[in-house]
Amino acid sequence: MRIETTAGPAEVDIERTGRSRPAFLLVLTHGSGGGVDAKDILAVRDSAVARGGAVAAVTQPYRVAGRRAPGKAETQDAAWLEIIAALRKKFRGVPLIQGGRSNGARVACRTARDAGARGVLALSFPLHPPGKPEKSRRDELLAPGDIPVLVINGARDPFGIPDAADAAEVHVVAGQAHSYRAGFDEIVATVEPWLERWIR
Repeated sequence: MRIETTAGPAEVDIERTGRSRPAFLLVLTHGSGGGVDAKDILAVRDSAVARGGAVAAVTQPYRVAGRRAPGKAETQDAAWLEIIAALRKKFRGVPLIQGGRSNGARVACRTARDAGARGVLALSFPLHPPGKPEKSRRDELLAPGDIPVLVINGARDPFGIPDAADAAEVHVVAGQAHSYRAGFDEIVATVEPWLERWIR
């Protein structure tokens, strides 16, 4: 489906089982220059659908427009909340979980409270720019407050690995960098029990 926002149109691919009421709505988005076809996003999507959830994979307006840089956080976050509002009209009364990889994880964390999310999934959360640990984005990771955040990062991620105390769970995939080449079964095994809490 196509959702119009103040930043332009977003494209949303929805996957779900045949059940009339999904167990939850999981909204996922991409990194700054990537797409929703990243292998970790697809692995999480398939696992969530298998558990009775509906999954909305969002291509944000700046990527639909062909840009690689997301622009101002305020603009990106406002558009994200408009996307969430439209999706919640389609999926009423089910728990909302939101997440993404890299820049998408930042958006999901920053907007979690305003979106009314029950949980956040942060894949490859970029704690700081490579080689610049002093420019920490820890405040974004903490933005959800008491909303549980699951972080999954590669052990060799040059963007850093969040501290275990700063999220409900921080899982580190051995041997992987910012973009995963392997370890998808491990990612799914980590996400599955976390999703189970929202299945009625």
